[in-house]
Amino acid sequence: MQAVLLAGGLGTRLRSVVSDRPKPMALIEEKPFMEYVVKQLIRYGVTEIIFAVGYKGSMVEDYFGDGSNWGIRVSYAYEEELLGTAGAIKNAGKQVTEDMFFALNADTFYQIDCSSFTELMEEKDLDMALVLRKVPDVSRYGQALLENGRLTAFDEKVEESKEGTINGGFYLIKRALLDTIPEGKVSLEHDMIPRWLLEGRKLGGLVNDGYFIDIGIPEDYYRFMEDVKEGRVII
Repeated sequence: MQAVLLAGGLGTRLRSVVSDRPKPMALIEEKPFMEYVVKQLIRYGVTEIIFAVGYKGSMVEDYFGDGSNWGIRVSYAYEEELLGTAGAIKNAGKQVTEDMFFALNADTFYQIDCSSFTELMEEKDLDMALVLRKVPDVSRYGQALLENGRLTAFDEKVEESKEGTINGGFYLIKRALLDTIPEGKVSLEHDMIPRWLLEGRKLGGLVNDGYFIDIGIPEDYYRFMEDVKEGRVII
């Protein structure tokens, strides 16, 4: 199984506490955050990771090398300019050789049952499956809705404050979808997923109730540090 790990962002919101490295390389117990993500992907059965890198990407390559220290294969897809999530996936996708692959942000950590993820993909014959997560107030985000495992609405604006589900940024994608992404800077969330829904592509997903964190802001970065120290995160 292959995975594209999106690590090319500038990480401006975390710059006040992590200024010398890409955000996913922020240190947690003397190890970069992304190492925790990589180890989790290995538990999911991933044997090859393509790092989509940009800002200070050489630091990622210097650390992970060819992946042999972790028993996996590793390669790198550099962005000369910011390509957005879909653009970065398309760029890294030139190295994807399997019919489907995982894609996720390198600054988020999930604990999910990936077997149910792949089973859903096959059972519903989906072009892409995504993980949703519950939040107490969907008005802060764009709401995503599922019906019988199929995605029916995405990035839907909600005025009222209410509990609901939003995109979690973890995807299982059929390689054939890469051909539909235009060249250049393209957002998966704002451009491609809404377009694919309109085109009638088969998109689906599941709701993950397991551990999730995005270290994009200092408070959550420190919270992950504490969760690792206290053993709340299984590594």
